[in-house]
Amino acid sequence: MTIESYVDDHRSRYLDTLLAYVAQPSVSATGEGIEAAAGMAAGLMRSVGLEPRIVPTPGSPVVLGTAAGPPGTPHVLIYGHYDVQPAGPLDEWHSPPFAPQVRDGRIWGRGTGDNKGQHLAHLYGIEALLAHGPLPCTVTVLLDGDEELGSPHLPWFAEHHRDLMAADLVVWSDGPVYSDGGPCVCLGVRGILKFALRARGGSYPTHSGNWGGVAPNPAWRLVQLLATMRGPDGRVLVDGFYDDVRPFTADERAVLDALPGDLDSARQALGVSTLDSPADRTLGERLSAWPTLSINTLTCSDAGEHRTVIPNVAVAGCDVRLVDDMRAGAVEALLRAHVAAVDPDVEFVPLGAMEPSRTPLSAPYLDAIRTGVADAMGTEPVIVPALGGSLPLYTFTGILGLPCYGIPLANVDEANHAPNENLELWRFYAGIRTSAAVLTRLGAAAPR
Repeated sequence: MTIESYVDDHRSRYLDTLLAYVAQPSVSATGEGIEAAAGMAAGLMRSVGLEPRIVPTPGSPVVLGTAAGPPGTPHVLIYGHYDVQPAGPLDEWHSPPFAPQVRDGRIWGRGTGDNKGQHLAHLYGIEALLAHGPLPCTVTVLLDGDEELGSPHLPWFAEHHRDLMAADLVVWSDGPVYSDGGPCVCLGVRGILKFALRARGGSYPTHSGNWGGVAPNPAWRLVQLLATMRGPDGRVLVDGFYDDVRPFTADERAVLDALPGDLDSARQALGVSTLDSPADRTLGERLSAWPTLSINTLTCSDAGEHRTVIPNVAVAGCDVRLVDDMRAGAVEALLRAHVAAVDPDVEFVPLGAMEPSRTPLSAPYLDAIRTGVADAMGTEPVIVPALGGSLPLYTFTGILGLPCYGIPLANVDEANHAPNENLELWRFYAGIRTSAAVLTRLGAAAPR
């Protein structure tokens, strides 16, 4: 029996398991169902042939499962996360988020693509290999319970449990495939620094006629401060902001330029006539090679209704997307200094951070992983030097010094973090075959 026929024969069981797994809430933001989900993840690991353990952290527990391969083969650490986002507005879901349903060739529910379906595909890929003999390489599966919070305790775990994370490389599957729907291998992610700026005026909102021109307006102060932080050309004006940006190599830039997609298609997808500045950057450059400063929210104390008042509080929620070799702490210090210099009465409120990560094109195992994906999918994956979004990969590349390779398995329209999250079933089954094929190719690769 081949791996493909084994997967085909067990589709019904795979689907039943995924339905039950998604039905178990595991919301790290509130703690709902976390302990039960960790236990369920450990049970799934045991059922496919891994030796599981649940390890406490200062936050949610980490779940690990290990199985040995032949001596001298690479040790592969597979990273995923069992926690999920909150459901969000329930009235926007077509079916209950934790009562998953199968419709139109997809499974719908919170955590289907992000990330239970994707790491479950890896677990069943391991099972399929074990059904045909010993594993081709040593495997450790690590499931994070706080990824949706920014994995604040994963660096702590790496520092305190290096023995449990001893490996030659890391493979992860999260987020969607490339925008054209084809397979891809990702070598990095941008980091993120989240913060808020809070300006205060009087002790209460005041009438804009009776107090206009007298009461200080925190909204204007905040808008004027924000205007000093980013110019009309898109360049961030904070002193030193670009000092630690590591340029892409010529090979990395060539890979970026070869990626499918262009600015015209991006404009059409967004329904706009112009894109954000600078105008001379390609789509790949914008999403991978440059940091950004974004205003996420801009509100006053009377948000939600229009009243002719001068507000007493104005808040801007912001983020910076970081690229190598930027570090969140250094960028936060630059932002704080800028705010203090322009308007020292505005409060800077840090809201969490995640460092960027990048594995070079010359890193070992890329050829084995790319070939394994092509074996399973029947087409060569595109190589993405860095994603625009963020994952806690710096723990592996920066703290443990391991190369990281991403193999996203979900559909482009998976709606992760949104209502009606979903996963195309054919991609779930293809992900099982992909995991088995990649591990097989890695087993034949020379150890690092």
